Amino acid sequence: MNNEPILSIVTPTLGKFSDFWWESLLNIKGNVEFVLVYPPGSGAKTFDDPRVRYFVCPYKGEMMQRCTGLSNARGKYVIALDDDDFLHTDVAQFAETYFKRFPDSWLLRLHKAGVFYTEEDKIKAPWQKVPDIEQLEVCENYDEGNFKGLLEIPIVPLTKKLDLRYLFLPFVKRTDNYGYHFENFNNIIWKREIVQEALPQFMETTKVLGPITWMSSWGHDRLMGIFVQAVYFKEGMTVGHWLPKPDQIRFIGKDTKMVTPRFYIISDFLLVKGFPQYGYVWNLFLYELSHLYQPLGKLLKMKLGLGQFRQPK
Repeated sequence: MNNEPILSIVTPTLGKFSDFWWESLLNIKGNVEFVLVYPPGSGAKTFDDPRVRYFVCPYKGEMMQRCTGLSNARGKYVIALDDDDFLHTDVAQFAETYFKRFPDSWLLRLHKAGVFYTEEDKIKAPWQKVPDIEQLEVCENYDEGNFKGLLEIPIVPLTKKLDLRYLFLPFVKRTDNYGYHFENFNNIIWKREIVQEALPQFMETTKVLGPITWMSSWGHDRLMGIFVQAVYFKEGMTVGHWLPKPDQIRFIGKDTKMVTPRFYIISDFLLVKGFPQYGYVWNLFLYELSHLYQPLGKLLKMKLGLGQFRQPK
């Protein structure tokens, strides 16, 4: 009998997640495994459930915790989920049905709904039934998010030309990231072998000088999403599909004043280091470099106690 899980749900955590979030996770149906990865010295929570596996990462930081979990995942498919986001209870069935129909796809993108953390009624609302994946038609028109079928997702357009305006003219907005392609890794169902085969090259890229390794604290979501696509890049290929509404993931948002400023420039540097031949990653790096004043200014305001958070009315 093959006991390989259909889906591995990988979550780096400090163990501070709510009981409601954990109970919601355990309500997911089917043959799944939950991979919780803690930093060293965090005091991992344990649960009496054979589907749950625990790891303590030897290094602190979300990036290393997530890589540890992905490396040890055993499911046919994997999804990275933060410990305050919610996942549809039928997600394993979505994965199994989709990849049976599209065996050459790399991934299935779930439809995500942003919910503010104070909107408890929306967070706890019952999940709506998702259309039968076997019966959905393939479509190419995004229609402002109102597409009804399986929307084709092209690979990230890495061969876009380098645009130095992003460095010298901070008011120029990026346009090379427009389209149906995506950058982030989280909240997407991936084929496990695709991800695990890319991880050794990913970790090698973090080596800066001899034994010195540069591990970014933030930006791992975008770094990993672009990196995996770059490893297997083929111009113009379709990598998967995007499920239509209703939502299958609830992303819990917080007021920006509650969030510590994040310096994505470090993770973007690793993309340039790994794939210097691609203009797309250079544009991303240069754009973040020219806008570095924004997180620095926010950090300074927080240190000075300015702009304190207020509850929304």
